Amino acid sequence: MNGDWKLQGRPAALIVLLTIVAYLPAMRGGFVFDDALLITHNRLIRAGDGLYRFWFTTEAPDYYPLTSSLWWLEWRLWGANPMGYHVVNVLLHAVNAVLVWIILRRLKVPAAWLAGLVFAIHPVNVATAAWISELKNTLSMLFFATAILLYLRFDEEDRRGWYGLSLAAFVLALLSKAAVVMLPVVLLGCAWWSYGRVRRKDLLRAVPFIALSLAFGLVTIWFQYNRALGGGTVRTDSFLCRVVAAGWVPWFYLSKAILPLDLTVVYPRWNINASQWLAYLPGVILVGCFMVVWRKRNTWGRPLLFGLGYFAVMLIPVLGFFDIAFYAFSLVADHWQYYSIAGVIALAVAGGETICRRMGARGRYVGLSVGAVVLIVLGVATWKRGGVYADSQTLWRDTIAKNPNAWVAHNYLGCDLSRAGEVHEAIAQYEQALRIKPDYVDAHNNLGNALLQVGRIQAAMEHYEQALRINPDSAVTHYNLGVALAQVGKLQGAIVNFEQAVQIDPDYAEAHNNLGSALSIAGRFQDAINHYEQALRLMPDSPEVHCNLAMALEQAGHVSEARAQYEKALQIKPDYVEAQHGLAQLRAVQ
Repeated sequence: MNGDWKLQGRPAALIVLLTIVAYLPAMRGGFVFDDALLITHNRLIRAGDGLYRFWFTTEAPDYYPLTSSLWWLEWRLWGANPMGYHVVNVLLHAVNAVLVWIILRRLKVPAAWLAGLVFAIHPVNVATAAWISELKNTLSMLFFATAILLYLRFDEEDRRGWYGLSLAAFVLALLSKAAVVMLPVVLLGCAWWSYGRVRRKDLLRAVPFIALSLAFGLVTIWFQYNRALGGGTVRTDSFLCRVVAAGWVPWFYLSKAILPLDLTVVYPRWNINASQWLAYLPGVILVGCFMVVWRKRNTWGRPLLFGLGYFAVMLIPVLGFFDIAFYAFSLVADHWQYYSIAGVIALAVAGGETICRRMGARGRYVGLSVGAVVLIVLGVATWKRGGVYADSQTLWRDTIAKNPNAWVAHNYLGCDLSRAGEVHEAIAQYEQALRIKPDYVDAHNNLGNALLQVGRIQAAMEHYEQALRINPDSAVTHYNLGVALAQVGKLQGAIVNFEQAVQIDPDYAEAHNNLGSALSIAGRFQDAINHYEQALRLMPDSPEVHCNLAMALEQAGHVSEARAQYEKALQIKPDYVEAQHGLAQLRAVQ
């Protein structure tokens, strides 16, 4: 037992330690991109019944209930402190690297430990390990790799228990993120690698895995089209264009895996013309390479077919045949090759090890020297790239420097600048986003909010109205326009827009609150009370809503209920002046 610990425990611990060191800047980082949408501002994360709603309703934008459940738990542990989330994600990534090593060793791939370490500190993986929202990747990879390891053990020992555990691990992987649906093909590839062929019993064993992949794949497609995309489309190009683009995608990821330079969150979106024959060249070359390797599968092509085959297979979900919300920004993303990159790394490291062995005694020193240099270069690159995730502004400025036409980056940078009080700089970023993409609803909304802050109310309303022409069903835009109309005294228009907002999104707490205030001003106190109560159902700890409800109750003659609401507001926020004043007036009258 002690010898086994020394054999596996110490190398595993070293991988974990070096991963933590490389990711220290990232673990000190903040929330970026969609972290707020998915975690810190997610109503389901905050809700007491959030776990039920993640698992048994279609309220979430996508169906990864196990990941969402972990966020739900983390929110109760770390709250709005990003460090806890970062530490969990980095540790999961480190464990995944250990699992990569163990799987490769079991498959008798040369230099398996080094491949695991390279996976751990490869800078492309920073887009997963340093981005809190990509817990989806690290958690699903944990169970995906565990499923492979358990299956390999079952294949060696032929004990059904290991097979059942492998199936269970695969279910957990799919519940974390369905991008691992290609596992059945990977298992067949492992069988081919181990035995030189795929046996009939391997095909039969794969059937339950295939059934799970199909089921979860269909669920994910439904959620993407109906929840994440809201029934809309992000790609209007033809199927032929998608086929052509699919031939480009593996080459892009392969280039970043081999030479990870100019990494960014949002890469330029390709404009592919299927009528030009050159557009087909990458795909034709790719198919040609696999045909050559297949012909040589029993000799030098065997490791190439296994490594590159795994790489290509795991990219199938992100080749572009099924719409993903992120396609609105780019057709490729570093975090999408988190699962597949292990194949390229294993092939490159094993190839280097084989060459060094053939060099004899001198090869050992060459291998150690080259390996040390590669690890240092990758580790430094990961350290630097992790630092880019230190805060949202740094991340978006880095993105704009590498991709000036990334309209989403200009918009998010504007949001960061606005929160920092640099409103005029934020306006410039929103305007740049709209120059690049004039129909960008979020930028119109955010520009309107910024213009409202500097007193340009009419200009703000023009952008809200433009946003509504693009998307009439935007609850946020109706709410923003309602706020602007209320500021210029157009009370009826404000009420209409607030009502539209809550009709589109019945759980829009802020809209219920503001609608209540507008109805109170209009003298419709009972209607106002109803909407304040709706807001409190969604935000029970809001002292402002308790105070607003108290004032409406007071106006409606419900004095005792009003006093109770003032007191609740003060329990939450003892120094709340409006509530103190209201309660004092009630006591003075009595």
